[in-house]
Amino acid sequence: MTQADSNNLRMAFAGSPQFADIVLNNLIAAGILPVVVYTQPDRPQGRGRRLRPNPVKLSATAAQFPVEQPVTLRNADAASRLASYVPDILVVVAYGLILPAPILDVPRFGCLNVHASSLPRWRGAAPIERAYMAGDEKTGTCIMQMDEGLDTGPVYKHSEVAIKNHQEIEALELKLAEVGSRDLIAVLEEFRLAKATNSAPPTPAAQRKIGANYARKLTSEDRVLDCHQSALQVARKINALAARMPVRCRIAGKSAQLLAGEEVDASTPAAAGTVGSISSLSREGVTIQCATGRLLITRLKFEGGKGAVLDGTHLLNGFRQILTPGTTVS
Repeated sequence: MTQADSNNLRMAFAGSPQFADIVLNNLIAAGILPVVVYTQPDRPQGRGRRLRPNPVKLSATAAQFPVEQPVTLRNADAASRLASYVPDILVVVAYGLILPAPILDVPRFGCLNVHASSLPRWRGAAPIERAYMAGDEKTGTCIMQMDEGLDTGPVYKHSEVAIKNHQEIEALELKLAEVGSRDLIAVLEEFRLAKATNSAPPTPAAQRKIGANYARKLTSEDRVLDCHQSALQVARKINALAARMPVRCRIAGKSAQLLAGEEVDASTPAAAGTVGSISSLSREGVTIQCATGRLLITRLKFEGGKGAVLDGTHLLNGFRQILTPGTTVS
């Protein structure tokens, strides 16, 4: 499909982070070019707090697509501004702004959302991380028709994706973005054919009414290390948050970010007074006693200084004086 084709679907796109950028670039590679890209306003980042564009804006600007960055879509002009691009459909991928009814009503075929969960399992802002932390063995993507509810709309296409043990969250996110892109392209082709032949658009299936969970937004509270949980729970949390907002702790007065972990000695209960203390240090990493089982941290980064990512070998060679058995991690 090309923009010049009169039978082409006029697609608007709305998204902001890396996940959305992968989908946008896959659409572009398939020849499905947006008439406009909506994305979040530039945010201050880094030590200098300079305003920087998000990944979607960078891609849209490089491809010379029109870019809109409203702070809200709830003002009187938002719907008319979107309508000026005459979209047949609006694709929304991790955009970050709520779409009110006047916006949802603008496109001829409504608004599609690429949602990274097997709906209704995880509705909300952080479905990938919440699925990982919950220990789900699989998750998925849904191409959903948006309504005024929170991820409650009917689904055009659903695909499942396995969550592997100790899988890095970036790899899972990439897989979901690729699967979601593939399914989105297939659904958009159905809408394109409906427009070209003046026929009925595809019909989505209603979501199940049971089994819904709210994937609440990640906050600073999620970053707290709690060794009074099982080692498996803590490891899942560390791995789920490593890419975006790593779990933090203090070791011998030094602040650290935990970047990868796994459960060892699963059935070992903690002896009195040992929860949250270092059990051992080896080339595999540093082991911490949890309420049940021990947690092996295989990668961490001490905050401040050079902030290098350290594996077990680095820790053993350079930090054995502070990572001694019995040292409290909090």
